[in-house]
Amino acid sequence: MIRDSITNILEKAAIQAQEQGLIPQVALPEIFLEHPQNPEHGDYAATVAMKLARTAKMNPLKIAEAIKENLPPIDGVSVSVMKPGFINFSLSNEWLGQHVDEILNEADRYGDSTLGKGTRLQLEFVSVNPTGPLHVGHGRGAVLGSTLASVLDATGYEIEKEYYVNDAGTQMQNFYASIYARYREALGQPAEMPPDGYHGEYMIELARDIADEKGDAFLNLPEEEALKELGQIGMERLLNLIDNDLKELGVEFDIWFSEQKEIHDSGELNRVLAMFKQGNHVEEKDGALWLVSTELGVDKDNVLIRSDGLPTYFAADIAYHYNKFIKRKFDRVIDIWGADHQGHVSRMKAAIEALNIPREKLQVILSQMVSLRRGDEVVKVSKRTGDMITLREVMDEVGTDVCRFFFLSRSANSQMDFDLELAKKQSMDNPVYYVQYGHARIAGITRLAREKGIDYTNGDVSLLTEEAEIELIKKLLAFPEILEIVAISLEPQHLPYYAQELATAFHNFYEKCRVITEDENLTSARLKLVEATRIVMAKTLHLMGMNAPERM
Repeated sequence: MIRDSITNILEKAAIQAQEQGLIPQVALPEIFLEHPQNPEHGDYAATVAMKLARTAKMNPLKIAEAIKENLPPIDGVSVSVMKPGFINFSLSNEWLGQHVDEILNEADRYGDSTLGKGTRLQLEFVSVNPTGPLHVGHGRGAVLGSTLASVLDATGYEIEKEYYVNDAGTQMQNFYASIYARYREALGQPAEMPPDGYHGEYMIELARDIADEKGDAFLNLPEEEALKELGQIGMERLLNLIDNDLKELGVEFDIWFSEQKEIHDSGELNRVLAMFKQGNHVEEKDGALWLVSTELGVDKDNVLIRSDGLPTYFAADIAYHYNKFIKRKFDRVIDIWGADHQGHVSRMKAAIEALNIPREKLQVILSQMVSLRRGDEVVKVSKRTGDMITLREVMDEVGTDVCRFFFLSRSANSQMDFDLELAKKQSMDNPVYYVQYGHARIAGITRLAREKGIDYTNGDVSLLTEEAEIELIKKLLAFPEILEIVAISLEPQHLPYYAQELATAFHNFYEKCRVITEDENLTSARLKLVEATRIVMAKTLHLMGMNAPERM
């Protein structure tokens, strides 16, 4: 990328200026290139001179001039210095035009990079307890995870996507008791729901379906056996429901990891507890086993094994991460958790440090809540059941592309309002329609070119000099930079922002620059630009898990 090339050249020029005595020999700050707010100031700006000024005790403008003097000629780039010490870089129209051909040559590979250098990275997300259907908050985490996986794959990481099935513990016991009670009720038998049971309409429907298929077979079994068998059937059906909803949303996993089988039945948890005991990280008090988290920088100790002998969720999760890092040897792990897990982050990082795993190898993204609206009205319950609104209901109402775009449109750490009315609008007010209509408009232009038999393969891109053409090219060239920003920051909201900016640049180009004209040379050049835009717009949509429609 030109940004990286300029950054490297800048650093070398600054070092040379120091060696020549033009700048004091002080530590250089990390060099970043920014996009100036005023386009007249260039395409990139470096603030290294201002950052150096304090430690160098020198006028930043003089520092900038000294660095500029040591810059070698950069093909297609002009350099200027502005007060109070900006070093600005402007890309020539000729240089920009040449990169249209580069995009066409790279096609679907355009924007890919080797940033990750093959790092083995596990991405775990959704991981909802199999005790009910997905709601919109789960959908947001699912879209964040699957989009990050696509971008990380494109930028050179070796990605494995995993769903952690919490099929053990108290919540599953409550689920088993709930479905057993609803099953008895479906067969006209007296039953009492557990105090912490699952009371949703979906449980009644699930139990009724099992009763219709299996009859009263489970009434003749001892209660403990009936609970287990019914619970397993109910859990498997809910997992299938969750899997189907996720696939409808365009989300698939490489691994479905069972807590019960892989953590408890396998003895993984016992191995981790033994390691903690050997490392003197645990102590017994009040009949329970505690991780001495305070010695690891956490504000309080945490229970691993309760006084009744049952492991906590925290203990199982530590064993799960031991399995990720030690047994399966992932270089990095990214977990996407709901906002209610915020307090779990610091103690989890402390626990893996106790296993001699560097804390920075675990990165946690907290996905905040989603509020549904219809214009100004807040939507709180499902029309169908009077209960929670499921992800399936929202997908059925507005479509999966809209769901994905809206879920991605805000930073994960920000709460979001999902406006169902706006989501269904087929107008330029709806950002999804606005972006996808841009791709459909491109497809219409290329269809017309084919119908007219226009061959634009030898088009001369040096003819692309109009302001709207240049602005569109610049936006296309920003795409690889956007992918690297997403991969490094783990903030996929940059993609929908970029998609809207690209659509705006294209719609502006379309309005100001007629593509197919009587000027064959200009037509060919503009068709090249249109095809380059199609490549980038389609790839942006596909990375977000969305369709790139040919017609709308």
